[in-house]
Amino acid sequence: MSGAGRGDGRGRRRGRTATPRGRGLSVRVETAKRRSNSSTRWLRRQLNDPYVREAQERGYRSRAAFKLLQIDDKLGLLKPGARVVDLGAAPGGWSQVAVERCGPEARVIGIDLAEIEPLAGAVFLEGDFLDEDAPARLKQALGGPADLVLSDMAAAATGHAGTDHLRVMALAEAALAFAEEVLAPGGAFLAKVLQGGAERDLLDRLKQDFAKVRHIKPPASRKDSAELYVAATGYRGAKPGG
Repeated sequence: MSGAGRGDGRGRRRGRTATPRGRGLSVRVETAKRRSNSSTRWLRRQLNDPYVREAQERGYRSRAAFKLLQIDDKLGLLKPGARVVDLGAAPGGWSQVAVERCGPEARVIGIDLAEIEPLAGAVFLEGDFLDEDAPARLKQALGGPADLVLSDMAAAATGHAGTDHLRVMALAEAALAFAEEVLAPGGAFLAKVLQGGAERDLLDRLKQDFAKVRHIKPPASRKDSAELYVAATGYRGAKPGG
């Protein structure tokens, strides 16, 4: 089971696991007859990405694990024994980090459209988070209020920056609506967004509901990518009648 053995609850000290140890030698990729130039560029980037290599060496299911490791090193979101919800969890890299850092008493629940290979210490649900029954399924699996809601959800790219931005923002807003239902007072929320002009409504809601809101772009997030993360801590609790 890829990576499952890492969720043994022993954890690692923050600040020591989030940076690759070295870039190593560059790998050349020749353009094959049946491979497009864009596919060759993508493959070359993957093969020469230090986070991809480090994820393979450490048993993480994706390079995205380092994004959460780096964010947590800075913000300390993952606490021992926490109840954590991972939205858009496939292939399970963020859930691995949550299990590792929150320990054996934690409860980590993930959901994704794609089937996720089982992971010791986590419960994975298969389905669309936007389906009407998804919040109830997550709440049932969670068995109580959440301490942290994570969303690394992303819509399929269209190639049009404005459309892609709006789609990702819609997912972040849906994740926040769910977080407002399940978070315990003092809880935290972390979601992927894309740089653009449609964040104001989301940020206004976050500032009303949380004590502190900030943007963060971890080193593992590629410099040429428009993605960044919004982190909100100190949830004030559900409003009466909400």
